[in-house]
Amino acid sequence: MDLQQELNKTSGFNKLDLLAKQVVEGFISGMHKSPFHGFSAEFAEHKIYNQGESTKHIDWKLYAKTDKLYTKRYDEETNLRCHLIIDNSSSMHYPEMASFSIDHLNKIAFSALASASLMHILKRQRDAVGLSVYSDAYDFYAPEKGSDRHHHMLLHQLGELLKQRPENKQTGTYTFLHQIAENIHRRSLVFLFTDMFQTETEADKLFEALRHLKHNKHEVVLFHVFDKEKELKFDFGHAPRRFVDVETGDHINLYAENIKDNYEKAVSDYFKAIRLKCGQYQIKYVEADINEGFSAILTAFMVERQNFL
Repeated sequence: MDLQQELNKTSGFNKLDLLAKQVVEGFISGMHKSPFHGFSAEFAEHKIYNQGESTKHIDWKLYAKTDKLYTKRYDEETNLRCHLIIDNSSSMHYPEMASFSIDHLNKIAFSALASASLMHILKRQRDAVGLSVYSDAYDFYAPEKGSDRHHHMLLHQLGELLKQRPENKQTGTYTFLHQIAENIHRRSLVFLFTDMFQTETEADKLFEALRHLKHNKHEVVLFHVFDKEKELKFDFGHAPRRFVDVETGDHINLYAENIKDNYEKAVSDYFKAIRLKCGQYQIKYVEADINEGFSAILTAFMVERQNFL
């Protein structure tokens, strides 16, 4: 039975798990054709060599493959704690999605599948993973654990996100990031999936909350999830349309082409401001266009994991 036949017979978190494995296997296969060639099978057991360290543990065979210096890492050094955070506000459920397919994902489905893919790698690495989901409430929290039972429970929770169609669910990012930060007690890699469209508009408070995530020496990666064609380029054709704010219900009727240039500039400026602020607060910023696949997500994870350990 091929993968597509298997997928057609599954549903819920089982399908999410199968697709996550497909994403990871495709990524690792692609690494063999990239500058990371030879690294995919071994990155669990190695860390980047830092100048001044002893050279006795350098893996010279891996150096011959990658032209980079890595040292062998022992079992007690390999365990990582990772916490995934997902914005589940109404804007994350854009665009409407008739069914769950890897080729047609909305922002929440993209975030769920990306998270499941990261979890698949973390499980292979014997790392611990936790999950928080928020919208206008702190919807779900699970601490970092590494057991199979915990892994399946998180997959089930991610699968539940795909079933939801929340209406007028606003974004309480800076309210709940403070609460999430207080729940992450041990040094962890923290990955936040959000479209950064806020009903709370005080930017300083938002970035104070992001900075709070960095306490206890956590490393934070912001995956800025968006639909580039619609939300950045505002590509809606020439016909009149009604545009509805899915978080507040407010609407406006207009010709998209009449405001396209001004809209693109405003959103582009906003995205640049987010990127600059993340740099200021030493938060890794990664654009995550839902139409571009998962390579940016998994590459960021691989690099940050190496730097973290």
